[in-house]
Amino acid sequence: MKKKIIRTSTIALSLDVLLKGQLSFLNKTYDVIAISGEDEHLTTVRQRENIRTVSVSIQRQISPLKDIVSLYHLYRVFKKEKPYIVHSITPKAGLLSMIAAYFAGVPHRIHTFTGLIFPSRTGIMRHVLIMMDRVLCAFATQVYPEGLGVKNDLIQNKITNKPLRVLANGNVNGIDTAYFSKAHFSFAQKNALKESLQLGDADFVFVFVGRLVSDKGINEAVRAFTKLRITYPHAKLLLVGPLESELDPLNASTLEAITHCSGILSVGYQSDVRPYLAISDCLVFPSYREGFPNVVMQAGAMELPSIVSDINGCNEIIVPGANGIIVPAKSEQALLEAMELMVSDEALREQLTAKARLMIVERYEQRVVWEALLEEYEGM
Repeated sequence: MKKKIIRTSTIALSLDVLLKGQLSFLNKTYDVIAISGEDEHLTTVRQRENIRTVSVSIQRQISPLKDIVSLYHLYRVFKKEKPYIVHSITPKAGLLSMIAAYFAGVPHRIHTFTGLIFPSRTGIMRHVLIMMDRVLCAFATQVYPEGLGVKNDLIQNKITNKPLRVLANGNVNGIDTAYFSKAHFSFAQKNALKESLQLGDADFVFVFVGRLVSDKGINEAVRAFTKLRITYPHAKLLLVGPLESELDPLNASTLEAITHCSGILSVGYQSDVRPYLAISDCLVFPSYREGFPNVVMQAGAMELPSIVSDINGCNEIIVPGANGIIVPAKSEQALLEAMELMVSDEALREQLTAKARLMIVERYEQRVVWEALLEEYEGM
C-alpha cells in the first residue's frame, strides 16, 4: 500500500496553478490527497491530477473564530487519513496544517515558504505575521524556502532554527518549458489575438501577469506607463489578471487610468496566459514581494526579457544585462527609465531576448524540481 501525502493550500487556485502536474507525478509513488476550499479550481485539480481532494475552508485574512473551525476540520481529516506527510505551501494553510498535523500525530510536517508577507508590512501587523511564521515553523518538522532570498529573510528575522535548504535551483514547481514555448502559436494565431485587442504591428507591448493589487506594483507601473506614453505613444500595457479590491486595492487614480487610458488593456484572469505572452515584447513585474515568481520564468520561457523589482526570486531568475533589467521596488522613476530603455534600445532588447529562454531551460526545467522533491520525500 502506498503511503499517503496530503498537500494543503489556503485557496485551491494555488494548488491548481502552483502545483500543476506535480501532484499527478507524486501520485505515481504516493497516495496524494489535496486539501483546500471547494471551488472550480479544486475540481480542476481533482480531475487533472487524478487525485483525491478534501474540502476545508480556510480564510486568507486573520479570522480567529473561523481559523479555529478550520483547524478542527484539518485535525479531523488528518486523524482519519493518517498521512505519512502533510506538506503545505501558503501562509495560513501552513500555520493551521502544521498545528493540526502535530496534534494528529503526523510524523512528517513540511512547509514550503513560497513567499513571506511580513517584510512588506510595518508596525503591529509585521510582529503578528512574524509570530505566526515562527509558530508555523515550531510545529513543522521540515521547512523549505522556495529561493535563496526567502531563506535569507527567514534567517535574518530568526523565524526558525531548523535547517533550511532550497530544492534544486529554487521554485516550488519549476516550469514546463515545452508547454511555455512560442512554438505553439502561429503567426496567424498571434495576429488574430492582436487584432482582437486592437494592437498594431508597430505597437510595443509591455505585459503584466498576476493579481491587480498594490503589492504587485501596479500603481507604480500604471503611473510610469502613462508618462512613457507621452514620448512613446505606440507603447501598450497589457494587464492579464483579476482585479482584487478587498485585501489590497489599487489607488483610485490607478483604476481611473486602467479604465480610460487607451494604451492600457486589461483582459482579466486568463486560464492560459501563453497567447498574451506570445504577442508581447517585454514583461514588466514590479512586485513588492515574492517567493519565486512563476510568471517571470514563464515569460522567459516564452522568449521575453523582463523588468523586475529587486526582490526575492525576481533577482534570482533575472540577471541584469543577460535576460532582463532589475529596478528598486516601489520606484516609479526607475521603472519608467527601464521601460524607456527597453523601448528605445533595440540592440539591448535583442541581446536580452536571445538569452531569455535558454537561461530558464538550463536552471528551472520542471522535471528537475519534481525529482528533487520526490528524493526529499523518499529520504524521510
